[in-house]
Amino acid sequence: MTDILALAADNLISPIVLSFALGLAAALARSDLSVPEAAAKALSIYLLFAIGFKGGVSVADHGIDLKLGLSLLGGVALSALLPLLAFMLLRMMSPMDRLNAAAVAGHYGSISIVTFVAATSVLESSGIAAEGYMVAVAAAMEAPAILSALWLVSRGEKNARMDSGLWREILLNGSIVLLVGAFLIGFITGPEGLEEISSFIVAPFKGVLCLFLLDMGLVAGRGMQKGRGALGIGAVAFGLLMPLLGATAGLLTALLLGLSTGGAVLLMTLSASASYIAVPAAMRVALPEANPSIYLTLSLGVTFPFNLTLGIPIYLAAAQTVTGG
Repeated sequence: MTDILALAADNLISPIVLSFALGLAAALARSDLSVPEAAAKALSIYLLFAIGFKGGVSVADHGIDLKLGLSLLGGVALSALLPLLAFMLLRMMSPMDRLNAAAVAGHYGSISIVTFVAATSVLESSGIAAEGYMVAVAAAMEAPAILSALWLVSRGEKNARMDSGLWREILLNGSIVLLVGAFLIGFITGPEGLEEISSFIVAPFKGVLCLFLLDMGLVAGRGMQKGRGALGIGAVAFGLLMPLLGATAGLLTALLLGLSTGGAVLLMTLSASASYIAVPAAMRVALPEANPSIYLTLSLGVTFPFNLTLGIPIYLAAAQTVTGG
């Protein structure tokens, strides 16, 4: 417990977390501080490209093997099954109806790429290596959760939209396309390609992440204000409990796959995070009746800050304890 508290304290005073806290505080105080939409988009494009590119380079250096394939299958299985657990918990812990519970559940099987990037940054600061192909696992975990959410709704005899438009929304979502595309570029060009653009990809990374999380803090704070009346105590408790359960499932899967300590932390983080980009976009198409104030406030206003401040240190401590790393 002492180690976890020490890790959490170190994480809480990191520039990354403090940048998020600044944005959150500014929004809750109703400051007019804002990040222009075009700038926020540029920051997200940079982060997705950088993490995808570096992941592709790591895989090129490591090589494609059976472990990579099994890790992809493990990630897909987690993404498909975690929404079922989330749905059951929501129905037990809150009076939420089936439609909204299914929409929320889909967010908790998919992933937050920014939480993943933050965990990667913590590992780098701690000098802990991780499998480069975890970026590919992250991309593979986006879509299965959406399909699980739609299946949960279909069991309640509500018409969820599953046409070509939805499939396009899922498979050609900009974040997935950029992440996978940058991964392929990094894989093709290898370490030589990284060396060519290292001054752009490596050095500015944490500074850009700080600015992006400042914007995320602003978005989260304003979302919390708008969705304040939409959530009860049970739903908020779910938003704090589900990441821990997802991380536990991720740790067990990592042990079965034989991942390193760093790889286990990243799989735990992916399993514990909640999407606030890809899944909300898909839910707007597939389940327009679901209330965005519920699923966005839970994923971005409750689970995201928890993972960023306390969750990642807990996952790191747990992985180090179990793997001995």
